[in-house]
Amino acid sequence: MIVPEGIDDPARPSGGNTFDRRVASGLAAAGWAVYVHAVPVASHAALADAVRQIPDGAVVLLDGLVASPAPEVLVPESGRLRLVALVHMPLGDAREGAVLSAAAAVVTTSAWARRTLVERYSLPSDRVHVAEPGADAADLAPGTATDGALLSVAAVIPGKGHDVLLEALAMLVGLHWHCLCVGSLERDPAFAERLRHRVLDDGMDGRVRFSGPQTEADLARSYGAADVMVLPSRAETYGLVVTEALARGLPVVAAEVGGVPEALGHGADGTRPGLLVPPEDPAALRDALRAWLEDADLRRRLRRAARERRASLSSWSATTSVVADVLVGASR
Repeated sequence: MIVPEGIDDPARPSGGNTFDRRVASGLAAAGWAVYVHAVPVASHAALADAVRQIPDGAVVLLDGLVASPAPEVLVPESGRLRLVALVHMPLGDAREGAVLSAAAAVVTTSAWARRTLVERYSLPSDRVHVAEPGADAADLAPGTATDGALLSVAAVIPGKGHDVLLEALAMLVGLHWHCLCVGSLERDPAFAERLRHRVLDDGMDGRVRFSGPQTEADLARSYGAADVMVLPSRAETYGLVVTEALARGLPVVAAEVGGVPEALGHGADGTRPGLLVPPEDPAALRDALRAWLEDADLRRRLRRAARERRASLSSWSATTSVVADVLVGASR
């Protein structure tokens, strides 16, 4: 298995890193001989060196962050190795298309991503598979007295839409809420600094807090102290934090992008356990958050649906089983 360097770094948490770690450990627990090679994302030389060490005929699961930009390394190796590409976020360029076309199989994390890859690169549909991320069981979040504890869990980068969130919140300063943003501040420091200034300029100091990344235990406490998850991303292949929230019975207010509607799912009666809004639309996000804060009946419906959806979330063992089946098929 070839993964990006640093997937175990607590300062760089991501859904893709979590997926890679859980699949590697799950395959090993199921009896597979798993050898993990971590390489820098931008180093084709390191990738080539790692691939050269792999014996002929081996099945190789490659994270798309390192695989998709490197057709000159991987396409020539596709004759002697059984390459399986794991695509967390489609790149949408010819280099990725060349890699995926040479692979024996492709795994991605949502039906949306599968459709995107098949259509964009004219891949045979039977070679592209969906392994939905799992969700660990967690205690229900009890909720707060004000129902105004908002939580955002994402690296502070433009793609995650924190600027959209702050613009929406600035229009709700007359209501009772506070918002904790958990996620790395180091991936785009200039963007993070602009957000800090925006918080001050809009009078939200003390109501919006950027904590940086949190340990697993601290993040669990943050989920437990929240009333609702907010994910205003501009793009998501699945949205692992959505199911992490639902595992605690937390409703989700999110941009309707990529695989987020799949991750959100429905409660037993078809009610969505949250609200979906158009991406890059602060007014729509404002209206959804206002509805949550002001409508007690809506909060009850969404909480009930979230707790029902909690019971239907996939497990990591199911995720690993799908990947294992793909690897077996690729080895034939």
